[in-house]
Amino acid sequence: MSLFSLITGLPGPSGFGSASTAEEVTEGVDARDLTIIITGGASGIGAETARVLALRGALIIIATRNLDSAMLTKQSIIKDSVGSRVEVMKLDLCSLKSVRAFVDEFLALHLPLNILINNAGVMFCPYQLSEDKIELQFATNHLGHFHLTNLLLDKMKRTAKETGIEGRIVNLASIAHRYTYKKGIRFDKLNDKSGYSDKKAYGQSKLANILHANELSRRLQEEGANITVNSVHPGVIMTNLMRHSTHLMRLLKVFSFFIWKNVPQGAATTCFVALHPSLKGVTGKYFFDCNETHPSALARNRELAKKLWDFSNKLVKAAEHS
Repeated sequence: MSLFSLITGLPGPSGFGSASTAEEVTEGVDARDLTIIITGGASGIGAETARVLALRGALIIIATRNLDSAMLTKQSIIKDSVGSRVEVMKLDLCSLKSVRAFVDEFLALHLPLNILINNAGVMFCPYQLSEDKIELQFATNHLGHFHLTNLLLDKMKRTAKETGIEGRIVNLASIAHRYTYKKGIRFDKLNDKSGYSDKKAYGQSKLANILHANELSRRLQEEGANITVNSVHPGVIMTNLMRHSTHLMRLLKVFSFFIWKNVPQGAATTCFVALHPSLKGVTGKYFFDCNETHPSALARNRELAKKLWDFSNKLVKAAEHS
């Protein structure tokens, strides 16, 4: 999408653009047969995604660490749309132990799983390590979702096979994936405080989201699994995600007000990629303003994607056996 389209909101080839809302891009879609997990669906674009997909009839599982906020979101959704089906479950993505506990609890419900939306994240955090001694932004934004997705894959494959309905996985990335460390991922210095940049660390985690989606897409295609995997940039939206840099973002907004979106617009690309029938069979792609576009050269690097996959597996195994 061009800067002109971004500013004007003119639709792209999909028929939608930067001004489109989540309700508009899912209008007429019947999701009553679908079960959807949304991480971080308690606030911001995650909550709007949950609201709109529930409005379309899906059973929504909000997976979040903030249960109180999620319960308020659930109550608001049910109040606004009588008959909506929304459940709330505990998930802390910066803890691999919590990820496994969530999956065990979900699987015990014996529900199908059609769509997984890896939405949760943290942004521009001061240097700190997760419970598993991994740099926090990488741990939360990438590794937690990597582990969650792998643990849920068999359930998604069975659901797709038994129902004949295509499964979909959507990773929330960001245009910030272009602003990362020189080689993309600091494999050898991931947890080093020396050289740490809160902005580049965020970009690194968002690059990892795209690489993860691309490599998983490739693997599922080789298997012949009926599941697509794509990544999206939702746009620039002022949400709680920016709590570590509120003053900076407000200053930037003064000079770039024309590219900022509201929350319904910010949730549009996620909902489009998750539900729209025109994307049947489309996988391994990156979307912005509800249209396919090209991520950075690093994000398209297949060898880097494979290296990140192996690296992530090693981190998970090391954490689980520590």
